[in-house]
Amino acid sequence: MQTEKATFGAGCFWGVEETFRNLKGVVSTSVGYAGGTQENPTYHDVCTDKSGHAEVVEIEFDPSQVSYDKLLDVFWSNHNPTTLNRQGPDVGTQYRSVIFYHSPEQRSAAAASKEKVEKSGRFNRPIVTQIESASKFWRAEEYHQRYLQKRGQSHCAI
Repeated sequence: MQTEKATFGAGCFWGVEETFRNLKGVVSTSVGYAGGTQENPTYHDVCTDKSGHAEVVEIEFDPSQVSYDKLLDVFWSNHNPTTLNRQGPDVGTQYRSVIFYHSPEQRSAAAASKEKVEKSGRFNRPIVTQIESASKFWRAEEYHQRYLQKRGQSHCAI
């Protein structure tokens, strides 16, 4: 089985991971930090809003079972891409809406999907989602991995 990686930031990574983890074709998920400058950041470092990292979920998926376009659809459907550095009550650059692409094909697909969402009229404010080349992924502390599943929850209560 040939797998690919996808990395998304869409607010608090606990709920984002749970959403993607349950999709057919997703082989594994890990929550962590990406897009910043600090080496080996901790959750505390990221929460200071000074490391530059976003809370992200890195997804390993089987493209023969789930397409990258489908993952993008799930990404757009499960957060508000019009709020800059914020999702619900969570505020800070670590909660930014961002797609980290792992190939030129993913970059093109991400840009096309963003344009499609912008033109759809689904949101009445501009899309602020960033599309960036995948930087080093720093796996979050173990207690953050499958956080909601460990607590018998399917989503974050806001």
